[in-house]
Amino acid sequence: MQTFSEQYLAESAEIIKKLDPIAIEALAEGIAGVRDAGGRLFILGVGGSAGHAGHAVNDFRKICGIETYTPTDNVSELTARTNDEGWETTFSEWLKGSRLNANDGVLVFSVGGGNREKNVSANIVRSLELAIDVGAKRFGIVGRDGGFTKQVAHACVIVPTVSSDRVTPHTEGFCAVVWHLLVSHPKLQRSATKWESVK
Repeated sequence: MQTFSEQYLAESAEIIKKLDPIAIEALAEGIAGVRDAGGRLFILGVGGSAGHAGHAVNDFRKICGIETYTPTDNVSELTARTNDEGWETTFSEWLKGSRLNANDGVLVFSVGGGNREKNVSANIVRSLELAIDVGAKRFGIVGRDGGFTKQVAHACVIVPTVSSDRVTPHTEGFCAVVWHLLVSHPKLQRSATKWESVK
């Protein structure tokens, strides 16, 4: 009988086989294009994806030389906006304050990609609508069917669903796999990572 660990790892192996390398390459090209245009990268995520966003900001800045930010790194502004204005506009108003423009890119980490009708991750939906309005590039690493992020993205990687019981842990886990692939990609990486540079 298969243990849970064996099952989880088998599901992970299946996801790797089903990930679309063409979509990942398009994401690398798109983010490199933002950097080449002198733009900034803004990473949006909620819950576990907020933690990923902060980690990824470091990687894209330090390894790839891209000016990168996330609203969830500033808890004071995030909670003030949530308290005073409501959760739905926390990210979009922060992006307005950051003067999001056509040279910039917005990268979404999300299990479902946002859905206005179901009122899920409405703050991500509002942010992407703002990105459309100003002409910023839109990117995503998302799960399920990709939601609103997939609908409006210039490039989007969907983490395939192989188990309806484990959509969230697999999506969040493979989000980290994909962004680490990106910061290691020759189109993006500019600086060696520490342990690879130690002789």
